[in-house]
Amino acid sequence: MARLTALAGGIAVALALTAVPVMAHEHPSGITDLVTPAVVRVEAVSHVEITLLDHVSVLRHVERSYDFPFGAGTGTVVSPDGTIVTLRRVVDNPDDVAVLAANKIFAEHHDVKIPQDDEKHRLSDDLLDRHLRDCYPPKSDTATCIIDVTTEITVFPNVSPPSEDGFKVKLLEAGPDPDSPAVLAPVAPVVGSVGMPTAPLADKVPGQEGSPTSVAGFLGRPGPEVAHTVEIAHLGKGGASGDGGRPFADPEEKADEPVKMGGLADKGMAGAPVIGDKDGHVIGLLVGGGKDGRMIGVREVTAVLAEAKVVPRRGAIDTAFEAALTRYHTKYYTEAAPGFQRVLELYPGNLVAAELLKTSLAKRGGPEDQGTRKAASTAAASTPLWPFLVAAGILFLVAGGGAYLLWRRRTPDLEPAPPEPPAAGPVFDDGANQTVVVRRSQSFPVVPQEQQVMTASDPAIKYCTSCGMRLGPAHRFCGYCGHPSET
Repeated sequence: MARLTALAGGIAVALALTAVPVMAHEHPSGITDLVTPAVVRVEAVSHVEITLLDHVSVLRHVERSYDFPFGAGTGTVVSPDGTIVTLRRVVDNPDDVAVLAANKIFAEHHDVKIPQDDEKHRLSDDLLDRHLRDCYPPKSDTATCIIDVTTEITVFPNVSPPSEDGFKVKLLEAGPDPDSPAVLAPVAPVVGSVGMPTAPLADKVPGQEGSPTSVAGFLGRPGPEVAHTVEIAHLGKGGASGDGGRPFADPEEKADEPVKMGGLADKGMAGAPVIGDKDGHVIGLLVGGGKDGRMIGVREVTAVLAEAKVVPRRGAIDTAFEAALTRYHTKYYTEAAPGFQRVLELYPGNLVAAELLKTSLAKRGGPEDQGTRKAASTAAASTPLWPFLVAAGILFLVAGGGAYLLWRRRTPDLEPAPPEPPAAGPVFDDGANQTVVVRRSQSFPVVPQEQQVMTASDPAIKYCTSCGMRLGPAHRFCGYCGHPSET
């Protein structure tokens, strides 16, 4: 049992050490970098070509061209081909710009005071009043104005150096309300074989009240002085269909988030993507304004995309960028740098990738670089993992030694059995080929003993009849063997 415990302890230490790089590669949450490369600035202008037929005095054709900017907001690229989602009010002018152009050209040419709006007005001069009313649309046989209105929507991507002209897009589909989602598509194919960076769309909106989010967008046209803006917000309660979107509310009541987000919408972040904190995916778009900023959910966005027959998807740029971004946020700067370089090869203007590449190169090989630590794990002077490896080795040795000693202690010593005494006589099996050793007794020389001869001349000398010992005259017993004398 002790051996198993020691072995398990050593294995646990080894697994803990080897698991450090694996846990470091867990994808981080709450990042906005997955979305910000796909955030764009959207500007919409109503372009009017108008010709005034002046025949009050002398017949003249007065031609004018007017641009009426009406929409500015933020969009999000959802497909490598440049398909963008934003709000209808950013790209659809609710004003009657034909009437506005008529008022403008009539006031300039005839030098009269007419309010510069899209309302139809009257003049005190009957002749000019009649000509003004004939200038207003709709066009008729007696019309004094020929008007052609087009809407130009320009997208400025988040690139470096900034694009001065952007690229033109057209409106494919839009919801019924001003704050409904709208789908835009490039007029001309996007330059580049792999297209543009895209943002991932979430499956649903978090239901928990107080869920943290981030809102990313532009407060102006991208440039050296204008970068994308990211603001923190929290989802409030509500947001059912017909309520105008999900409200924002700070759970700690430290900030008036509806006012903050409404102000951002008015400054150019209307339609900006609302990014969930869980995985960095888009969960909705910023709507509203004034003192009431809200969010419409991602399901409303995907519904309009389906009506436009657009399937949101990710591209090769996104795959390379997300892999490099994971390494960057886990502080593997040495491995992240080539990934960002690959992204810039695919899309040279990726501003976010360029900034992260700069940081990765600055921190590559430094004390924060986890990739350098892992690569130098065998060098004791430069790696922080050697104490753990030594400790693991000591633990293994101690555990193995303790297990061996415990095993020796619990195992009874087996002493060698004493040799069995030899048998009384050689026992041979039938058919055994035994060699019989015959010992011969050694002969010794026999020393002749003097024979005592009794003579008649010495009758007093006696000898023991048992051992032959000489006895004295008075001896009644032999002094050697104790045999009684025969006298």
